[in-house]
Amino acid sequence: MKIIEYYKLTSNEKKELLKRPAVDFETVFESVRPILSDIKLNGLPAALNYAQKFDGLTASEIKVTEKEFLQAEKDLDIKIKNAIDDAASNIRKFHKLQKPLNIEAEISAGIHCYRKYKPIDSVGLYIPGGTAPLPSTMLMLGIPASIAGCTRIAACSPAKNNYLNPAILYSAKFAGVTEVYKIGGAQAIALMAYGGEDFQKVDKIFGPGNQYVTAAKMLISIDPEGAAIDMPAGPSEVLIIADDTAEPAFIAADLLSQAEHGMDSQVILVTPSKQIAESALREVNLQLVELPRKQIAEKALENSSIILTASIDEAINLSNQYAPEHLILSIDDAEIYTEMITNAGSVFIGNYSPESAGDYASGTNHSLPTSGYAKTFSGVGVESFMKSITYQKLSYEGLAKLSSTIINFAEAEDLSAHARAVKIRMKK
Repeated sequence: MKIIEYYKLTSNEKKELLKRPAVDFETVFESVRPILSDIKLNGLPAALNYAQKFDGLTASEIKVTEKEFLQAEKDLDIKIKNAIDDAASNIRKFHKLQKPLNIEAEISAGIHCYRKYKPIDSVGLYIPGGTAPLPSTMLMLGIPASIAGCTRIAACSPAKNNYLNPAILYSAKFAGVTEVYKIGGAQAIALMAYGGEDFQKVDKIFGPGNQYVTAAKMLISIDPEGAAIDMPAGPSEVLIIADDTAEPAFIAADLLSQAEHGMDSQVILVTPSKQIAESALREVNLQLVELPRKQIAEKALENSSIILTASIDEAINLSNQYAPEHLILSIDDAEIYTEMITNAGSVFIGNYSPESAGDYASGTNHSLPTSGYAKTFSGVGVESFMKSITYQKLSYEGLAKLSSTIINFAEAEDLSAHARAVKIRMKK
């Protein structure tokens, strides 16, 4: 990681500094399109062929059986079960509070308007299971989907030796997800989006994944015959704002916890303190040696930097421009600065709020917008699994009050049938 003096950069250099590592999506799209087209045309048999090719799946049946769920529960270490139980409890508590309220209003006499939230009927969850199986993602997606009231919740995750990680299966049952399939990658996204004779398509797909999964989600989301998606998602990232009250060892641990996610992850420290910058860099190098995923983290650190700013205010302004997935405020009186944050997926306040708390157990969701999408997207919540319907009920008197407004608008837009729909009622 390099230490960069932000206040000495030109405007163009500042823009370049805030760029994410480039992903050649055109090349990835070219790899993924044939898979999507094949599965769209041929359904489950085609998806099984790709699962065999890419993941070594040899089983002809990919749906997880009740016996496999029970075996996973038996095989799982009690400490991991307790961790899943505890995390699930917190996630459920926080997400239950998110269920949106229906609203009703009498706009004026005879004009009533309503908005009601309904669950999405059928949703698909993608749970990564490659280099790092993520049972936590099953909780983060399955629990809000269950709270929302989705009729069908189907989950897909890549198998190893024809079996799914037992922690993923235990988390699935704990989240209320009983329809789980042993398939991953772009083929899983295509199967959920297009379905087939033996697999019913879903309406919306959620979950993170590698660049092929991300590309597949993007492509099926623009196909009218495909499915909606939660958000465009890229490599994981964290930005830490720190001052002299921060603990360099804590900063380094937080940077490395994101760097170990993947080689294309990006981690950034922003601070007005040169001493903190140098101390944190030393700590990163010391802690890096002990990481089992050292090579992955090292590669991620090549995409990363420590940025010296003139002040905390400048650091926050920089962060708002970058719009990080995770933002950690390791600064004195951190809560005072939270109102200045306009763009971030999730914010961690103070020295004892590590990003890993939100990843697993604090109760907030870890499915968050990356690649600057925090400027326009929220993280996953209960409302992500719902949609709203508006209603209106007008009496004759209510319509009469609005008639001239509607007619004048319709005629201004040369839509005479719109105007007639009101005029004919007024004559009655």
